[in-house]
Amino acid sequence: MKILVIGGTGLIGSKVVARLRAKGHDVVPASPSSGVNTLTGEGLDAAMAGVHTVVDLANSPSFAAEAVMHFFTTAGGNIAAAEKKAGVQHHVALSIVGTDRKPGNAYFAAKNAQEKLIRESGVPYTIVRATQFLEFTGGIADERGQGPEISVSTGGIQPIAAEDVADAVAEAVLEPPRKGYIEIAGPEANAMDELVRRFLRAKGDPRVVTGDPSAPYFGGVIGKDSLLPGPGAHLGKVSLDAWLAGQTPGAHA
Repeated sequence: MKILVIGGTGLIGSKVVARLRAKGHDVVPASPSSGVNTLTGEGLDAAMAGVHTVVDLANSPSFAAEAVMHFFTTAGGNIAAAEKKAGVQHHVALSIVGTDRKPGNAYFAAKNAQEKLIRESGVPYTIVRATQFLEFTGGIADERGQGPEISVSTGGIQPIAAEDVADAVAEAVLEPPRKGYIEIAGPEANAMDELVRRFLRAKGDPRVVTGDPSAPYFGGVIGKDSLLPGPGAHLGKVSLDAWLAGQTPGAHA
C-alpha cells in the first residue's frame, strides 16, 4: 500500500514512517523541504498520485490565533481537494483530546476547524485524538516564564509519549477508516502543575512550581477534566517515570 505522510520528517512523522516501512509499505514522507507545501498546495497533486492513504501530521509554525486558524483551514482544504482528485481511500489525521470542549485556546479552536473539514470532505477518515505529548512538558513550563517561581494550571492532564502516539497512528493507518475518532492517552493522569514540577526536578531546573487553577494553558484556562480522555481511550505503555528516566540519565521523579 502506498502511503503519503504529510509532516513525515517531524517528531511523530518520522516514527510513523519508520513503523510503516518496517511492515513493508511504500511510504512517502512529505514536507515543504521535499517540495510539498500544504499551505500553498504546491506539490500535493503529484505527491498523491497512486496513494491509498494520506496521514496528516503537519503542524502550524505559529500558534498565534489568526495564523494557526489560517494554517489548519487552508492546508486542510488543499489536502481534501487533492485527495478527492487522486481518489485517496483513507485520511488519517492527528488531533488533540479536548478540541470539541472549546477550552478557550486558539490552537484547539483551529484543530476543531480542521476536524470539521475532514468530516465534511467526503474522504473516509480516522481522526486520532491524543493527549498532551510528554515531549512538550518543557514547553508548558517555559510558557509560564523563566523566573524563580512559575504558576501552572492545576487542570488534569494524562500525557502520552511520542513513541506511543506513533504506534497508535501507524495502527490506525492499517485499519479500515473509522469515520470517527480514536482517543489515545498516557497510562497515568496528573495535575498539570505536578507534571511540570516532576519534570523540572528531573532536569535539575530550580524553578519552583505553584499550582493555580486560574493559570492559563497557552491562552485558555482549563478545568479539571478539559484535557483528559473519555472512557475507552487507548492507553500508551510509557509511564512518566520511564520517560523521565529516558530523557535524563539517572533522573528520578
